[in-house]
Amino acid sequence: MKILFVCTGNTCRSCMAEGIAKAYVEANKLQHKISSAGLYAFAGDSASLNAARVMEEMGIDVSCHIAKPLTKELLNDSDIILTMTKAHKEAVLKVYPSLHNKVFTLLEYVGKNGDISDPFGGDLQVYRNCANQLKIAIENLFQKIKES
Repeated sequence: MKILFVCTGNTCRSCMAEGIAKAYVEANKLQHKISSAGLYAFAGDSASLNAARVMEEMGIDVSCHIAKPLTKELLNDSDIILTMTKAHKEAVLKVYPSLHNKVFTLLEYVGKNGDISDPFGGDLQVYRNCANQLKIAIENLFQKIKES
């Protein structure tokens, strides 16, 4: 299964989600392919400094992350597309309405309400809170996939 995480710039939330999910896949010896992209990403940007620091605290290395803009090819090549917010989901579906059966917010997909708030510009604690929210949602994600 190919899972794509989507946010705005692909330097904070989706980058951390990708790192957390890849670590989960590796630790559990799963075969899922994990990637991330941003609706307005600048190709080649690195993970934000605080995202990298918080991931390092969790034992996850995103120092080599390279931001990718969201493309039709990435969308078509993914089995599940998980956005960080309802607005991200709506933006994807506005351009690609045919993908409605595989685009969800991350929290929606795991049966929760709300969005993953953007930590951009926040201090380390804001990033930690975001990373912890992502970690719980991603654990729930893989539990749901396992059960289906």
